[in-house]
Amino acid sequence: MKIAFSPCPNDTFIFHAWVHGLIPGAPMLDVTYADIDITNSLAAGLNGPEVVKISYAALPWVLSEYALLPCGGALGRGCGPLVLTSNSAGGNGGPAVLAGRRVAVPSERSTAYLLFRLWAARHVPGGIGQIVILPFHEIMPAVRDGIVDAGLVIHEARFTYPSYGLALLADLGSWWEEDNNLPIPLGAIIARRSLDLNAITGWIRESIKFAWAYPELSQEYVLSHAKELSPEVVKAHIELYVNEFSLNLGETGYRAVTALLSRASQEGLLPEVDYEALRI
Repeated sequence: MKIAFSPCPNDTFIFHAWVHGLIPGAPMLDVTYADIDITNSLAAGLNGPEVVKISYAALPWVLSEYALLPCGGALGRGCGPLVLTSNSAGGNGGPAVLAGRRVAVPSERSTAYLLFRLWAARHVPGGIGQIVILPFHEIMPAVRDGIVDAGLVIHEARFTYPSYGLALLADLGSWWEEDNNLPIPLGAIIARRSLDLNAITGWIRESIKFAWAYPELSQEYVLSHAKELSPEVVKAHIELYVNEFSLNLGETGYRAVTALLSRASQEGLLPEVDYEALRI
């Protein structure tokens, strides 16, 4: 079975057991490791993988072919995207410093960028000047080096941005949680509707349970795909992003997903979706 997900610690931790043939009855996986911008594009293509990790913001374009699985993704509290500036860029001036500026983002169809657009519409008078799409790992260096004025970052950047001499301008996850009293939906696991979705859901849940029960067994695999991160940062990353919602979205998770997509569609940022189609 072909699958695509990121090399980030949360994904490799979740799928370690399945990738390594440790889940009874589960088919072997042919894995593509790729940045979220690439996996979003793979899912939108004609010959996308059977199972793929995408941004929740990309769901409206793929729901006809793919189903949202109720597990394996990234959704939680205190884990949202950050808007960063260099310490010399006047970050203490608040969101207004972004007016007319160049901002790097990881994907035009990422949840991070969707949140940024919702936030900027309220907080940046006159609007952003230019959006620059960069691979995730290039964003903080670009802000540090003055190539862009600010950057929108996700995942482990929450723990590492001070080492680049950057300043936090806004925590979009905190803003979302305060505004909606819901966790923030970041990344989703989807599978082709033609497959046995209940079986795939079960295999992913067993892989998560295995990872939690035997975290030491996945360490080498996880670290091999996160070579620029210290073991301490990798551990913090996993503890933050692999949580109760990874095992089961539940009613709170589905409410969060619906709230994000409906709000974005109301503001003309995403197409309207059939919310019944979000559940399998």
